[in-house]
Amino acid sequence: MGLVLALSLLEPNVTFNKRETELRKEAARKAVKPVYFKVRKGEMIVREGEPIRQEHLLKLAEEYRYLRKDKFLGHIPAMAILIGFLLFSFYLVTGPTRSQVPSKKRDLIFQALILTIFFLLAISANFIAAEVARGFPFLTPRALIFAIPIATGPMLVSLFQGIRVAAGFSVLLSVLTALVLGGKVEFFVYFLVGGLIAAHGMKECRERGEFIKTGLKVGLANMVLALSIETLHGFFYTVEPLVACVTAFLGGILVAVITTGSVPLVEMAFGYTTDIKLLELASLDQPLLRELMVQAPGTYHHSVIVSQMVEASAKAVGANPLLAKVAAYYHDIGKMKKPLYFIENQVNGQNKHEKLAPSMSSLILISHVKDGVELAKKYKLGQPIIDIIQQHHGTSLITYFYEKAKEQAGQRSDKAVQVKEEDFRYPGPKPQTKEAGLVMLADAVQAASKTLVDPTPARIQGLVQKIINRIFSDGQLDECELTLKDLHLIAKSFNKTLSGIFHQRIEYPEPVIRAPGGKRAANGNIDQPPAGDSRSQRTEDKKKNGESLRRLGLS
Repeated sequence: MGLVLALSLLEPNVTFNKRETELRKEAARKAVKPVYFKVRKGEMIVREGEPIRQEHLLKLAEEYRYLRKDKFLGHIPAMAILIGFLLFSFYLVTGPTRSQVPSKKRDLIFQALILTIFFLLAISANFIAAEVARGFPFLTPRALIFAIPIATGPMLVSLFQGIRVAAGFSVLLSVLTALVLGGKVEFFVYFLVGGLIAAHGMKECRERGEFIKTGLKVGLANMVLALSIETLHGFFYTVEPLVACVTAFLGGILVAVITTGSVPLVEMAFGYTTDIKLLELASLDQPLLRELMVQAPGTYHHSVIVSQMVEASAKAVGANPLLAKVAAYYHDIGKMKKPLYFIENQVNGQNKHEKLAPSMSSLILISHVKDGVELAKKYKLGQPIIDIIQQHHGTSLITYFYEKAKEQAGQRSDKAVQVKEEDFRYPGPKPQTKEAGLVMLADAVQAASKTLVDPTPARIQGLVQKIINRIFSDGQLDECELTLKDLHLIAKSFNKTLSGIFHQRIEYPEPVIRAPGGKRAANGNIDQPPAGDSRSQRTEDKKKNGESLRRLGLS
């Protein structure tokens, strides 16, 4: 009781000043002079059997740092020579041909950028792994290196440029990474296998979920390889293999995450169009396709049939069926600007070209290509589709209006008027790819097939062969990769598709209709009027149709 009373009467005369304490600690640290150890050339740092003290560890660590730095600087010229030869060899294999220079330049720039990024990543990760491992006894630099997402490079190249290019790129990147990491073969194998698995996973990537699936596959393969490498180094019964497996699987997860975030950026920066983007454009709910359906229904129907034709034929000739199909959907979107000047959209047999000069009609037809390119750029359809829209007529001749112009010029007395063939040709360029050539052929064949009165398989086959021969003879396919064998396969595919569209139905027996007086009706068909009234009925139907069209504002 007395102690409690005494404590209550006492007042502290010393208080803790945190700020002043910190200032004095800092001043004390600054007052301590650094201790330097001088190591002379040839000096023995520690002898065999001598106990190692803290001083020895500091000297050895600093000596190792200097040796490592000098060794790396000395390797730079040799690495530069090796990298130069590797890049030169890779360029010889994947270098541009004359017909592919613009796209190949873009591809090479993309490859160089990816190569540089992951080469620098490997260099940085090598130094970071060594420093981090010092602070964590259970980590080794090798285990941290397993987490480097090098497979992202081949994965991106495969997605945008194909698996064949990605396979070579994976070898190149794996060699460079192994050189940075000390030229160890196990690292070359580790990153090469991961890169090839990642590239193969993007072979037919149609959805973004494939990135995660491929990343998991890479992670599992990395775990097996990491365990094998740790076993080779004699660490099977220790904790190191377990840690290495965890970091290796983490590397696969990083591959998936980085790829998912990088794909939209690459698409915007380099103008690539992936199969994922094409599938989005293939949806018939796309605003541009819905507008085409309303503004030019005939053109829309024509485009759908062309897409069916090119998809089947693209599979036969080794082209990209998805790209060909989607490009066919959009190849005539330029007709929305003046839909009634194209025959598939004309109603009641009214042809607006009858009141125009042939030269003006040809200009209107030619303009739909330019208008289509503008719409494609506005809606960001992607460069491959824009190219096909621009090339799907090549430099072909608008024969009907050219012949009509020559006929009108011959009837005039003015001999100074000359009809130039180039004024009636599309500006081009000619098709540069298989897909563009397929769209050109299917577009011409489908349009011509509408003129067949009785589309039997034999007549369809003759028409297809005639149209393909005409386009080939005109030189429109000279700059694309279609061969004579491909043209034969394309004709065969077109015949099959069109025969399915124009298939003949069997005639079903007509029901017997009894007249009111118990007599059989004249024609025996409840859907048709009597033969004698057919002409008057058609006249009446035509009037009704005309009135309906006027109400809709179409006449």
